[in-house]
Amino acid sequence: MPSKVLDSWALMAYFKGEPAGLAVEELIHKASAEKIRLLLSVVNWGEVHYGMWRAGGQEAAESAAGDLSRLPIELVDADLHLAKQAAIFKATRKMSYTDCFAAALAKVRNAELITGDPEFKELEKEIKINWLK
Repeated sequence: MPSKVLDSWALMAYFKGEPAGLAVEELIHKASAEKIRLLLSVVNWGEVHYGMWRAGGQEAAESAAGDLSRLPIELVDADLHLAKQAAIFKATRKMSYTDCFAAALAKVRNAELITGDPEFKELEKEIKINWLK
């Protein structure tokens, strides 16, 4: 079963009801039908949480956290192997450290990264990226 890594950009689009969120919703349906496996780094989970808090307050953040816990998305802990790959990306690219965790998870798990964040452009030759619009 193919694996796909959700970046926080993609999940924020989903939770905010943005057009790119429709593609994320389709992926969630595919994961529910066990056609794909969706992965999310706990570091990116934290970015979604604080992003929703900033956008709509604590209630919005807690609502999104509750929704995430019920979705067919596997949370992946930031172990040493993942942290090292994220650190390599951070040292060699102009990216936020949080985004480096999504990229590292995609690389380590040989998965496609789902995002619309242009910060990942530098990694197009190193990991597979599904660009949301």
